Amino acid sequence: MNLKKINTLFCFLLSFLIISETSLFAQKLTLNEKEYFEKAGLNVLVFNNEYNGFFFDEKTAGIELIHHGVRTSTGGAVRLQNTPEQWDLIPTLVEKNVDKANKSISFTLRYEVYNFDSKINVSPEGDGFQIVVSLDQPVPESLKGRAGFNLEFLPSAYFEKSYLIDGKPANFPLYPSGNTTIQSSKNKIPQFGGHNTFDDRGLDEYIIPKPLSQGKTLVLAPEDPERYVKIESESEIMLFDGRNLAQNGWFIARSILPANKTGEVLRWHVEPNTIENWVRKPNIGFSQAGYHPDQKKVAVIELDQNDTPIKDASIYKLTASGEKVKHLTVNTEKWGKYLRYNYLKADFSSITEPGLYCIEYGNQTTNTFSVDESALKNVWHPTLDVFLPVQMDHMKVNEAYLTWHGEPFKDDALQAPVNIEFFDGYSMDSVTDTKYKPLERIPGLAVGGWFDAGDYDIQTGTHCRTIQSLVDSWEYFKVNRDQTFIDQKTRYVDIHRPDGDPDILQQIEHGTLNLVAQIENIGHPVRGIIVPRLHQYHHLGDASTETDNLPYNPNLKPYETDDVSSGTLDDRWAFTNRNYRLDFSTVAALTAANRALKDYNSELAEKCLRLAKKLYAEATEIMKTAKPDRYSRWGRFNEIAAALQLYIATGDNAYAERYEELIWPALEESSEWTLSMALHALPHMDEKFKEKLEKYVVKHKSGITELEAENPYGVPVSTRGWAGNSGVIDWAITNYMAHKAYPQIIEPEHVYRGLNYLFGCHPYSNISFVSAVGTKSKKVAYGSNRADFSFIAGGIVPGVLILNPDFPENKEDWPFFWGENEYIIDIGASYIYLANAVNELLDKN
Repeated sequence: MNLKKINTLFCFLLSFLIISETSLFAQKLTLNEKEYFEKAGLNVLVFNNEYNGFFFDEKTAGIELIHHGVRTSTGGAVRLQNTPEQWDLIPTLVEKNVDKANKSISFTLRYEVYNFDSKINVSPEGDGFQIVVSLDQPVPESLKGRAGFNLEFLPSAYFEKSYLIDGKPANFPLYPSGNTTIQSSKNKIPQFGGHNTFDDRGLDEYIIPKPLSQGKTLVLAPEDPERYVKIESESEIMLFDGRNLAQNGWFIARSILPANKTGEVLRWHVEPNTIENWVRKPNIGFSQAGYHPDQKKVAVIELDQNDTPIKDASIYKLTASGEKVKHLTVNTEKWGKYLRYNYLKADFSSITEPGLYCIEYGNQTTNTFSVDESALKNVWHPTLDVFLPVQMDHMKVNEAYLTWHGEPFKDDALQAPVNIEFFDGYSMDSVTDTKYKPLERIPGLAVGGWFDAGDYDIQTGTHCRTIQSLVDSWEYFKVNRDQTFIDQKTRYVDIHRPDGDPDILQQIEHGTLNLVAQIENIGHPVRGIIVPRLHQYHHLGDASTETDNLPYNPNLKPYETDDVSSGTLDDRWAFTNRNYRLDFSTVAALTAANRALKDYNSELAEKCLRLAKKLYAEATEIMKTAKPDRYSRWGRFNEIAAALQLYIATGDNAYAERYEELIWPALEESSEWTLSMALHALPHMDEKFKEKLEKYVVKHKSGITELEAENPYGVPVSTRGWAGNSGVIDWAITNYMAHKAYPQIIEPEHVYRGLNYLFGCHPYSNISFVSAVGTKSKKVAYGSNRADFSFIAGGIVPGVLILNPDFPENKEDWPFFWGENEYIIDIGASYIYLANAVNELLDKN
């Protein structure tokens, strides 16, 4: 090789090394002002989100990775099981220190019951980061071989991908297929409240998953640059499949902490691959359900902070021949930054010609959507036709060739025991507040009601809200659609089969039947009715198989039956402690149902009003002597609704006077929660009431203006542990009622905006949150379908969950995030109202 070639090669190699070194330097993790580590394509969150105890092993806590825009890993912490379940013990975060000088984050975790603390430090290292676990005291004797460091990886992010452990290849299993072993229950670390997630059939044993593989170096997805993660340690790393115990389990990398050792006991080197100069693709938000020609049409474009905005976007129309023709080009308007992304807006309201359209921004083109006068006409049909019927308790529900579930809970319910703290927020104090003894059968409860959400309990508060929303839809819009066969005598429902009766009245009747049964058989409404065992509660199948459907007989042994009763204590429990706030909510629901059912089921309607009056009088007396607590204001708010409904139903001025006595102080205290109750009263009050209310509507309008400055969607985006679609719907409904009464203050756009948000104009993605509504809608959610990676048409998920400090998320490939993807009945009912409200405004305009 001549000297010229050698010099050329040397210069090339030197340039390559300089470029590589610069690239590597630029790609180091840095500690940002929001106190997490970041570089292009990777964020490392360190206990920005904590276990809150309510869902226990929730998958939104500990050390977490956001890898190329997707949260793929979570739960980095010292845990006591190979594959922790939802109700296994969680550590408490004692303290967290962000050391900006040394660019590291450290935290201390404690298991109080074992007096066991661990200290963990996370800091950048090379192209990734390191995790160091330290102990001041050795692992307690009872936790030797059990305490270990876990980091969990989302299965759907690694489906159809491979892994290497010490160079040995294997595929991530699409379906759990790892080995397990059995041990005696006396060795098991207790779960929440002494409950057991495993139905051991009386054998006193439990399952322990065994590792898929183990070694010192684990490489996840070596074939995928976006998901590649390498973990190295001097300690052995085991890979587990948590789905062997629970369908919501994750793939887990785990190292056991050594016994009899203090100081540094474990060090992991973690290197997630990042694509150089990676930039997240823009998310173009728009209504997947389409637009009425008269609507304002604004796409919200969500951009990576490193992306360069493009000055325009184009709207294309699809012709009957399939040709895509540019119809309009609009300038994009910079909105600014919200959370971690930058936002643009593209207004294409000038398009009013009916047809199919799509939006092009840069090299991205959306799917099609319609512009047509009938675009939103039927968007609520799947919710009334399918979702609500599927949620019906005490009925067999059929749809064509599919049986959603058989008739469940024929075994009725038992009185819940006293002095217990239960799961899912249930509890009982020292008395039952009924004539029944603990575990005594309460007759007559096996009628009506809906499954509250993805679980199969009856929650009375949710029932009350659902009934009131359905009554509002009936009274305001006379929704008389009939596409469901509902037969209370034979306990049978057949979807897509008309029976001559308005479905919404049949649904009101069904929910009301359970409320009436509670009051007639117990004496008052109850917190809820729920199965007594965790291994039942996490049931993922046909609701009719959650119990044996035979009444409990204490004279028989467990799993023994005489064909009419059973010795298995699996019957649901009624949690019966009385609560005047719930009494008032039930009064409002029953009174509303009375009006709706008068001409449909007059006997039930009469019973509703009679029981409501009695319950209102009792609740009023109970409230006088109730001890004030942080929920007291909700008692006042609930009484407002009860008094109003009773006044509307009876015309008795005593109820109107009590309503006015309560509503004005409540509006002063919290108009956000009470304005809708005041607006609901307007048709029944005088002009003076309307004049007095106007200032609160003006205040509400200023709140709308604040929202428009707070986020680019201009709706109330929740930042709590449960996503906020229900709040968006309620806000839009309030806007509808305010617009009807004060059109000079509140615009129709403030109503439409709520539906647009649900249908795809929201953060993270542009999918419609209403399953089966819109071109692209939610196809993986959590309801009665449970573990099937499927959906229930018309179900509405909670939506975008904001994880601290700035990450909006809604998983489209993993149903088991309750706060993002779990259907709930009252959201469905209020959505039916909002959809009809929007259509009424559009038709009127």
